[in-house]
Amino acid sequence: MEEEILIKAQDKKNKNEILLYLLNNKGKYVSGEELSEKLNVTRTAIWKHINGFKKLGYEIDSVPRLGYCLKSSPDILYPEEIWKDEELKFLGNKIYYYESIGSTNEKAKILAVNGEPHGTLILSEKQTMGKGRMGRKWESPKNEGIWLSIILRPNLSPEEAPKITLVTAVACAKAIRKQGINCAIKWPNDILYEEKKLAGILTEISAEIDRINHVIVGVGINVNTKKFTGELENIATSLYLIKGEPVDRKKILIDFLKEFEYFYSKLEKGNFHEVLKEWKALNCTIGRNVKIIGKTKEIEGIAFDIDGFGALLIRKNDGSVERILSGDVSLR
Repeated sequence: MEEEILIKAQDKKNKNEILLYLLNNKGKYVSGEELSEKLNVTRTAIWKHINGFKKLGYEIDSVPRLGYCLKSSPDILYPEEIWKDEELKFLGNKIYYYESIGSTNEKAKILAVNGEPHGTLILSEKQTMGKGRMGRKWESPKNEGIWLSIILRPNLSPEEAPKITLVTAVACAKAIRKQGINCAIKWPNDILYEEKKLAGILTEISAEIDRINHVIVGVGINVNTKKFTGELENIATSLYLIKGEPVDRKKILIDFLKEFEYFYSKLEKGNFHEVLKEWKALNCTIGRNVKIIGKTKEIEGIAFDIDGFGALLIRKNDGSVERILSGDVSLR
C-alpha cells in the first residue's frame, strides 16, 4: 500500500513549518521562544518535532539559551526543501510526497481528474511500477534518482501539447549541465550522455477536440544509481557513474524546477521560438540518420529539423519529407 504524506504550504502550525523555518535559517541558531512565537507552536511540540527531524537524518544542534541550529540535511526530497526556495512561482504550491509509490504519473492522473491545481507536484523516493514511453518499465530505486510528475493545465490547443515535452527536455538538460555534464536531448523525450540514457520524460494528455483538460509530465533522472543490471547496463547511466561521486539530488531537483518555470513561461507568453532555439542547441538528433518506429509503420531518413509545434522533420531516401509527432527513435 502506498504511504502518502500530503503536505500543504498554507498549513502554518505543524512540523512542516518548523522544518521550513530551520531550513530558511540554516547555520543559524533559532531559539525555542522565537519558533514558538513565530509559528504559534508550544515549546514542548517544538522539542518533540526537533527530535523527530533528528531521527530522519537532519543534523540539528541544541544548545541551552541559544536554541536550535540546522547543520545539514539528509538526502531526502522533502517538500520543505523545495518550499525554502522562494524563487518558484507556481510549481509545488501543493506537493504530494511519497516514500514509495507505484507510479507518480498514474497518481498524478487521478489527482488531476479530482481537480488538483496547475503546478501540483507528485514526488516519490521510489517507484515500484515506474513507466516510460511505449509501455516500458522505468527503474526507480529508492533514494537514487528524481521520480517526479507535474500536473499542468495549459491554455494550449491539443496539437500544441508536444511543445511541453520540449520545454521539459530543455529544463532537464540545462539542470544536468549545471553539474558540468555535457548531456544532450534525443527527440522527443530522452536526455543522453555518450549515447546512454540519463533521464527520460513521459508526457500524458487528457483533452477534448478543442481544449486540453490537463497534461501530466513525468520526469525520471538517474542521479546516484551505482549500477545497472541486465540490458540497462549498456543503455543507461547516472550522474554518479559519470562523475564518480554522489550528487546532491535536491540541487538537481530545484535547478530543474527553476528551469522548467522559466521555459514554460516562454511557452505561455507565445515565445516558443526561444524554447526551440535552446532545444536545437542542446539536441543530438538533428543532422543524424534516424529510424522511427511508430504504431503502424517504420521510417528511416535524416532528421533535419523540428517545426514550430515540436514535430520532427525527416527527409527520407526518396527525398520526401515526413512530419513525425511521436514514435520510438533510434540514432544511426
